[in-house]
Amino acid sequence: MPAYSLADPPILAFILLPAAIAILFVWGIAIAWRRSGHAASAARAGVRAAGFALTWMGTALGLADRGTLRNWDATPPPFALLVVALLAVGFWIAFSSTGQRLATGLPLWALVGVQAFRLPLELAMHALVSRGIMPEQMSYSGRNFDVVTGATAIAVAALVAAGVAGRRLVMAWNILGMVLLVNIVAVAILSTPRIAAFGPDRLNTFVTYPPFVWLPTVLVLAALAGHLIIFRALSRRRV
Repeated sequence: MPAYSLADPPILAFILLPAAIAILFVWGIAIAWRRSGHAASAARAGVRAAGFALTWMGTALGLADRGTLRNWDATPPPFALLVVALLAVGFWIAFSSTGQRLATGLPLWALVGVQAFRLPLELAMHALVSRGIMPEQMSYSGRNFDVVTGATAIAVAALVAAGVAGRRLVMAWNILGMVLLVNIVAVAILSTPRIAAFGPDRLNTFVTYPPFVWLPTVLVLAALAGHLIIFRALSRRRV
């Protein structure tokens, strides 16, 4: 792993973007609680969401800092267990009562718009390739096309907010975004040392170091839960 500085803007992005997502999550919980008729408990819900986010992010950072996630010889590798955990958390958030309130309490354009974080994320990831930190196949110069989701999220959210577009456009965009997310997650997993599908010199190990561990545990989690919550919102025909 090459040396890196947290002051380097592309590196700093892996701190600022997860922090922004955590703040938006807490804020969204509080707003959704108020709009669902539970204004009295909105503050408590926000505090619980903040506690969960801090615990989850702190645990992931601690595991990365101690090197626990870099034990690729274990069976199963700790990083694989982390992936399973983040998938479970993503589905739990989306299909719990929390996901229901987010789906019904927040406007559809906001649920789409938050996914715009994937545009600066992809730009930062692309910059990591030139620094020798991330393998090329995980950037948009390789096999990762998720930058399309982030860029189009802005346009789709604006059209929905303006009343120009509605359910059909959001459904098409959401399906595309989910497909592109599954694609890059698959590429990332295939690039880990236990599989090394793209060769031993193009390994994905940077996500086991701080602060990059927040890429899967916060940013991928937010993308996954976000798409699932949008599907829930669309199932209720909200526009």
